[in-house]
Amino acid sequence: MEALNNIMRILFLGAPGSGKGTQCKKLADKTGLLHLSSGDMLREATAKGTEAGQLAKGFMDKGQLVPDDVLIKMFEEKLSSPECAKGFILDGFPRNLAQAKSLDALLEKLRSQLNAVINLQIDDHLLTERITGRRVCSNKTCNAVYHMTFAPPAQEGRCDLCGSALYQRSDDKEELVKERLSAYHSQTEPLIDFYDAKLLLRTVDAQGKAEVIFADILKTLDSQKKTSNRN
Repeated sequence: MEALNNIMRILFLGAPGSGKGTQCKKLADKTGLLHLSSGDMLREATAKGTEAGQLAKGFMDKGQLVPDDVLIKMFEEKLSSPECAKGFILDGFPRNLAQAKSLDALLEKLRSQLNAVINLQIDDHLLTERITGRRVCSNKTCNAVYHMTFAPPAQEGRCDLCGSALYQRSDDKEELVKERLSAYHSQTEPLIDFYDAKLLLRTVDAQGKAEVIFADILKTLDSQKKTSNRN
């Protein structure tokens, strides 16, 4: 994995439940690259009171979506910081073609570019099974996560770690999962062709165990880095 020690700027694509967050965290731990989740960045920017954070807070306090120009300003603040000098991993942004084009313009402004786009591919029926089977500990200091099929608790409805009741998040219920997947297919899925046309896209099968998927991601990125170096 020596090739991955060089500067890498990586974007992850994948439907809800495809494991983007898990794989991004594994990759960040492995490489030392900064994992940039749009949700975490919004919370950080508002907590620090940055210019973009203050703008975002105004919309969030009203229950409104944060506009693309504010999101891009937030990413500009972060991507131009010293902690991103060695590269980064983008998770949850861009979500549509307009955002992808804005990100391209921002990276060009920063004299930077993406090295690879990893698309985690998995069938909808497996995604639905993954998401709807998820249960979370109601104890917020514990927050352990279980799955009714793949990682059930020893006692049904109870957390193994603290004994608190388990619950299903509202957005993990089947009707909302279908809405989230529909939004992904209509808004985010077109990015697959967008980045494929730029010769950046690499698709990884996300239907197996997390450790196997991660190994495939590492091999894919190593191959992509070697190809880029030859070019």
